[in-house]
Amino acid sequence: MAEIKAFPCLRPDPKYAASIAALPYDVYNRQEAKAVTQNNPLSFLKIDRAETLCGEDTDIYSDEVYQKAKSTLTQMEQDGYFIQDEAACYYIYELTMRGHTQTGLVGCASIDDYVNGVIKKHENTRTDKEMDRIRHIDACSAQTGPIFLAYRNSKQIREVIEQAKHSMPLYDFTSDDKVTHKVWKVDDISKIAFLYNAFLDISSIYIADGHHRAASAVKVGLNRREQAGTYHGDEAYNYFLSVLFPEDELNILPYNRVVYDLNGHDVPSFLDALTLQFHIEGTRRNSYAPKQRHEFGMYLDKKWYILTPKDDVILSDPIDGLDVSILQDHVLDPILGIEDPKLDTRISFVGGIRGLGALQTAVDGLPLAVAFSMYPTSMDELFRVSDSGGLMPPKSTWFEPKLRSGLFVHKL
Repeated sequence: MAEIKAFPCLRPDPKYAASIAALPYDVYNRQEAKAVTQNNPLSFLKIDRAETLCGEDTDIYSDEVYQKAKSTLTQMEQDGYFIQDEAACYYIYELTMRGHTQTGLVGCASIDDYVNGVIKKHENTRTDKEMDRIRHIDACSAQTGPIFLAYRNSKQIREVIEQAKHSMPLYDFTSDDKVTHKVWKVDDISKIAFLYNAFLDISSIYIADGHHRAASAVKVGLNRREQAGTYHGDEAYNYFLSVLFPEDELNILPYNRVVYDLNGHDVPSFLDALTLQFHIEGTRRNSYAPKQRHEFGMYLDKKWYILTPKDDVILSDPIDGLDVSILQDHVLDPILGIEDPKLDTRISFVGGIRGLGALQTAVDGLPLAVAFSMYPTSMDELFRVSDSGGLMPPKSTWFEPKLRSGLFVHKL
């Protein structure tokens, strides 16, 4: 049973929604974040990345940064940029990108469901990244970035959501990256009760994106329980801000790889090493995106190749059988020496939204470098790994479009 609660949302005044809405905080480096907030003073990024309002020499993890996030959020609310809804509501959040539309329900998920495994993850988290968001949530006493969750299709939930979309939206705007965002409020008590009960019938919810934000929100909630000594369970800190989408509406793009040297190989010896476990086919195409699972594009020495694993390389295990695992276990680690892709500086990951040209650009400037284009991980594969209790290799999924921060804030 998944508990997804309605909540009293802090949200932008419609006049300012398009300006406030911002891509997730971890999409940008410090310089990029600074540029965004300078060009758009209302961007919510100045709250999610409050170092943009501090001096260049300010430690991004200093108390000053988190206190600046708190004071900025408070000031924007006082200045009328945000509206505090008094009643607990759900919200419908529709995103349309390049003809693809996905519609999610905005609510608050239970930290107990996360702890007990009803909400399932597929990635490990890093302590330093968790601590950053823990301090941010604690300082603001609010969750400012929604967790991107997925669930298996439910006809009854879909019908209620589609009905809600027949009314006038709260927000309707197109962001700079050509994504259209629409939001509706569900404040009818009977529909709120219906949706709450409908999710109680769903046995598993899956984190699609936002593992660090989810883990951080849960730890803040558990810490506040401990500090309180006693709690009733309905306190706001027992829940975390989420947007939940049905699996069939989600769009996963490939997460491609670039390795900046061949680990001592020259081009012929590297190709020879690959032939032990892969069939290699040259292609005359200017670029190559895999057409199916267990197929890889490879850009090497200004040429594109198609790699297909030999039969004994392909395993039925939900983790070892992933394309990202096959590449890691049979190419990146044994041949190129990338043992830990999370820490090795010789590898970078390129989201599929950037296209294959980004791979060629990265490789062409170096004498011995290689790029791999991937076939996207599927939602079914994500579910299988999560249901098995396993974890995917780093950077296995790239979801588009990205949820905007600032449209929904859950105050604790």
